[in-house]
Amino acid sequence: MKVGVPKEIKNHEYRVGLVPASVRELTSRGHEVFVEATAGAGIYVEDSEYEAVGATILPDAESVFDTAEMIVKVKEPQAVERAMLREDHTLFTYLHLAPDAPQTEDLVNSGACCIAYETVTDRRGGLPLLAPMSEVAGRLSIQAGAWCLEKAHGGAGVLLGGVPGVEPAKVVIIGGGTVGFNACQMAVGLGARVVIMDRDADVMRSLDATFSSQVETVYSSAESIERHIKDADLVVGGVLIPGAAAPKLVTRDQLSLMRPGSVLVDVAIDQGGCFETSKATTHAEPTYIIDDIVHYCVANMPGAVPRTSTFALNNATLPFTLQLADKGPHQAMIDNHHLLDGLNVHRGKVTYRDVARDLGYEYVPAREALTL
Repeated sequence: MKVGVPKEIKNHEYRVGLVPASVRELTSRGHEVFVEATAGAGIYVEDSEYEAVGATILPDAESVFDTAEMIVKVKEPQAVERAMLREDHTLFTYLHLAPDAPQTEDLVNSGACCIAYETVTDRRGGLPLLAPMSEVAGRLSIQAGAWCLEKAHGGAGVLLGGVPGVEPAKVVIIGGGTVGFNACQMAVGLGARVVIMDRDADVMRSLDATFSSQVETVYSSAESIERHIKDADLVVGGVLIPGAAAPKLVTRDQLSLMRPGSVLVDVAIDQGGCFETSKATTHAEPTYIIDDIVHYCVANMPGAVPRTSTFALNNATLPFTLQLADKGPHQAMIDNHHLLDGLNVHRGKVTYRDVARDLGYEYVPAREALTL
């Protein structure tokens, strides 16, 4: 199979779909890999490193799309990239379609086979291709929140861990999954006072067993969220409904209950955000302020640490990339229902139920779509 790796073009996105070690795995199996020039420059990987493992360097994205059968990326294709997709393309990347009607429309119209990292599953019911970036984003949420709390960045001027004689900041984490767990680790490590909220009793038991008296676990409800954000310095939104738009858990009216200079970090922004006042920002302009509350809503948070993120992502995606290349996309998905769960759009059909529901498309089950 001919596999293409274009350079990411989203604002301040430096990750890359395949690193040289992954390319070597593909070329050693007889596949051809075509990498756009300087695609790895953002993580200090040179074109010569790709060539050393058998890749061909092409001058631009158009050349990569023209040559390749499968496109392996990191972020959702931008409009100019979507215009280059063909019916015979397989796209393997993060998509986050539910809050993105224009992208969904373009992918449907392209006729391409579009497999989303974030909805591929594993035998434990987890999301193995989302997990590494959720780990990174969870840890970054505290780092970013601490930065936002500095007075120069619009915050109240609070040090997350306090100092002797001065109480630490209160951090409220909504969602106890991968994002929440990793945010909790960082916040506890920095000495903050941490409240973490979830609705799953088993998740709360696990958090309690891990962190013991270092955190307070709270059942997540409208009442408990409202009560705890009133005196929070930093609120991290880490809720996830796989493939669907995130629920809005903090309303615009509730901002008036919060302390001036407190911070909201919305890790769910890729799925539309879990705060009513959230809107996607970039690493170039990561924050904005509404009613004296600092909002950090960067849609590609792991892009801030692209080298760590790229290698973590490749560790997770490579086995699936090899299956798609070795067997061909159709057979790979027939043989592996976890990979089939990643199929969101195929030959003009929306094949993921939550995306179809949220955006008003007819839903065609993925296995059925493969037979049409």
